[in-house]
Amino acid sequence: MKTHGTAGMLGLLAAGLIAGAGIAWGTKYHVPSTTSPQVTTHGEWVWIKRATDSLRLYVAYPERRDKAPTMIIIHEIFGMTDWEPTVADRLAAQGFIAAVPDLLSPRFGISPASPDSGRKLIAQLAPDAITADLDAVSKYLDELPAARKGDQGVIGFCWGGGQTFRYATNNPRLKAAVVCYGPAPDTATMARIQAPVKGIYGENDARINASLPMVDSTMRRLGKKFDQTIYPGTGHGFLKPGRQGNDGPQPEKAWGDIVGFLRSTLGR
Repeated sequence: MKTHGTAGMLGLLAAGLIAGAGIAWGTKYHVPSTTSPQVTTHGEWVWIKRATDSLRLYVAYPERRDKAPTMIIIHEIFGMTDWEPTVADRLAAQGFIAAVPDLLSPRFGISPASPDSGRKLIAQLAPDAITADLDAVSKYLDELPAARKGDQGVIGFCWGGGQTFRYATNNPRLKAAVVCYGPAPDTATMARIQAPVKGIYGENDARINASLPMVDSTMRRLGKKFDQTIYPGTGHGFLKPGRQGNDGPQPEKAWGDIVGFLRSTLGR
């Protein structure tokens, strides 16, 4: 299986150590600053060992004296890339403990470098298995000594945005959910959502945006909190470098809106 250079080799070594020792393992990892100017001073790769497999995630810690709220980050349909850890660093710089799991790792190993390969593997993941993986991350974060237990949110992008919306239907303990240009879950399950939901959408993304009026009306009818913003001049995936609108002012505006929402729901 193809790995990502040094990080991939460290991940495979970690898996072997975990199998023998039965503990979670981490190593210092600093994300290159070329894709995000906000880099935390402490990030680590961790493997969460379970009965039959292990789940790999990157965890970024803020510099603060008190305990921090926590965030789960869900990657796009391509699997984990070099970009998602920079999102964790960005949120850590704002005071959150942020973790992004490689949702392919328990069944297929470290996410492949090829987007097409990642997409094909993601298609093989069962919804219940994804929920179980996210539950494991949620539990891991809540049990960190530096975490403020119970103050937890989730954010996801594209496929991960859809999974964020779906996970909000399955985890009533969440206090915030940020859906970045992801599809909504089945309307029958929206009644289970307890967390306020913030929607981030690109203007030129009719495939996703066409359903927003229905999503908005359904959430309102059910008495759920759903606030959405469509950012002009942007397309699907605009928060990621290389996507339509990423080189303009809207991504920073969107991140400001996201952080403001998280501080209003999770606290500082």
